[in-house]
Amino acid sequence: MTATHAATGASRLTLYGQEVSSRLLLGTALYPSPAVMEEAIRASGAEIVTVSLRRESAGGRAGDAFWRIIRSLGLKVLPNTAGCRSVKEAVTTAELARELFDTPWIKLEVVGDDETLQPDVIGLVEAAKILLDDGFEVFPYCTEDLTVATRLVEAGCRVVMPWGAPIGSGQGLMNRHGLRTLRARFPDVTLIVDAGLGAPSHAAEAMELGYDGVLLNTAVAKADDPIAMARGFALAIEGGRLAHEAGLMPPRDFATPSTPVVGTPFWHAAG
Repeated sequence: MTATHAATGASRLTLYGQEVSSRLLLGTALYPSPAVMEEAIRASGAEIVTVSLRRESAGGRAGDAFWRIIRSLGLKVLPNTAGCRSVKEAVTTAELARELFDTPWIKLEVVGDDETLQPDVIGLVEAAKILLDDGFEVFPYCTEDLTVATRLVEAGCRVVMPWGAPIGSGQGLMNRHGLRTLRARFPDVTLIVDAGLGAPSHAAEAMELGYDGVLLNTAVAKADDPIAMARGFALAIEGGRLAHEAGLMPPRDFATPSTPVVGTPFWHAAG
């Protein structure tokens, strides 16, 4: 039994009409070996993995090993445009990825800053419109900016993926208020926190906010034990989703006894 199937209370995730059981999307870079990557994916229960066109187009034995793992695990591939710094480059990369991976899915990234890898949100919206018009099913990687998310949804994106923090930083949810606002504003849009998560508790927090899923890579791939960390994230995501669906108690500014005292007998020693 995989981590994502340990409990059955959490609902399934729908992405452009396709359903999956796991709400964890896992990256495939930075692992110490293909074998470790395979075992980490198994431990995570993930059914969708992201992959860079640039890595796979290089081919060779590493590429062959990747595709063997994909086939053996029956995974769905979400190609990405990682490293693209212009609209033209991102669109061209997406077109090549559609041919290579035989999928209309594309994780759209347009880098705007080399130091933080923050998305170029203006270029992102422009590229998303071009790709959506060309039949792609776009998963845009953006910031938690409400206006940008609105533009992406208006363009036709049915999935939006705001960052928790800069890629690979492990800082968790830097702007919890902003992420909560996005969730409230777009109740019918699939929202996935993508990037910046460093601990399973960060993923659980995102799910408790009502997010539909989490996409991560570095926190698992670079852990001392990627396999154990992958399972830890899977359990945290499932727990956070179940808690959200069950209904979290609101925080209070005062104490409330868990055991009521009304009607409780008080015994007094005889004097």
